[in-house]
Amino acid sequence: MLVGPVLLEQFLALGVGFVDKWLAGNLFPEAEPLAAVGLVAYCLAFLPVVLVLPTSAATALVARAVGAGDLAGARRAAGQCFRVAACLVVVALVLAVGGGRWFVGLLGLPPGSGSLAIRYLAIVVPALPLIGFVLVGVAVMRGAGDMLAGLLAMSVVNVVNAAASFLLATGRLGLPRLGWDGLAWGTVAGYACGAACVAALLACGSRGLRPASSDWGRQPDELRRVVRVGTPAGLDAIGNAACHLTFLGIVNRLGDVDAAAHAVAITVESLAFLPGSAFQVAAATLAGQFLGARDERRARHSVWQAALVATALMTAAGGGFLLAAEPLTGWFTGGRSGQPAVATLAADLLRIVAFAQPPLALLMVLSGGLRGAGATRPPLVVNLVGMIVIRLPLAAFLAWPEVVLPGGIAVCPGLGLGVRGAWLAMAADLTARGLAMLVLFGHRSWSRTSV
Repeated sequence: MLVGPVLLEQFLALGVGFVDKWLAGNLFPEAEPLAAVGLVAYCLAFLPVVLVLPTSAATALVARAVGAGDLAGARRAAGQCFRVAACLVVVALVLAVGGGRWFVGLLGLPPGSGSLAIRYLAIVVPALPLIGFVLVGVAVMRGAGDMLAGLLAMSVVNVVNAAASFLLATGRLGLPRLGWDGLAWGTVAGYACGAACVAALLACGSRGLRPASSDWGRQPDELRRVVRVGTPAGLDAIGNAACHLTFLGIVNRLGDVDAAAHAVAITVESLAFLPGSAFQVAAATLAGQFLGARDERRARHSVWQAALVATALMTAAGGGFLLAAEPLTGWFTGGRSGQPAVATLAADLLRIVAFAQPPLALLMVLSGGLRGAGATRPPLVVNLVGMIVIRLPLAAFLAWPEVVLPGGIAVCPGLGLGVRGAWLAMAADLTARGLAMLVLFGHRSWSRTSV
């Protein structure tokens, strides 16, 4: 019951990136727009990262309070999570205005595709308050077990985004033909409508969680709980996103073809994330609610069940990548006659990551269970160590023909495998982190975490 709506919601959430990548690969004949939309997808994924602190705290604290039958406490936690989110949005907007162009340039795209990415983000970044309101509102309602709210909100976001992006990019129905910029304005329109939907759901008092005016005021004790529970998850998300963007910078320096193949492959692979994301949310909600009801056995058992089913589904998805890599990647590149080099390379990347789907499922669902219980520090350690120690150095060594050590102290020879080498490093990292999370989850101390 919990997974079904979230699975549909995650599928719809992918629609934002799918629409942009399909339009970029089919409306524009060059590789630059497809390479640019890959960087844009990473940046759009990075924007919500600044809000992980309030969203993770909202799910954990609201779930605990609901499990204990304390709706007033759930409303207080929700109000303080919105306050924290508003502060973080302001900080993010200031940083984006001051250093956004430098940040995009740091990621290493060639000038043509880099300028397209900057144009897109200049339109979308000001909509971060809308994105933040959607994310925090949905997280609050998820903590209470209301998964249909997120499904409804993301349905609105994606229907509007798909329609507006296509119409504005192509100039159909008498609308101005904005080309590349139309993709960005379609995304803004989608999130604006999604925010209106979440506001309507909260105004109706979903599950009795509509915060009263006093819940939005300053409450030091509740605010400290939000910060204490959410900070490790926020640091985890920011560090993880920074490492992913560094990984993207490694790929982008290989050229537009490798960058475009990476963008296509990561989009197709995101199909396999759907079961992991859905069961991750369900595991977090159930772990928090059962621990709030002081039932540790059911909390652990529900997370194990979610992990086993997600692993089975994502293993099947990996098999699908092995069998249908070419058709999947060809759909985003206009077929092999459109961009054959990109399609062939992206298919190879899918085959590499297919073998990492089972440990990725364990990593996603078990870390979700820990965060739902309020044990947000173990996932932080596992993720940062895996990315910094395994993925990034191994990706540079395998992808580049030579690697310049920090500070320029020396130059080491690399294997020069291109983007295939980077994805081999990614698969090794996911496998190591999945196994590490399995070991950590086996210890029962996480289910006795106090929030």
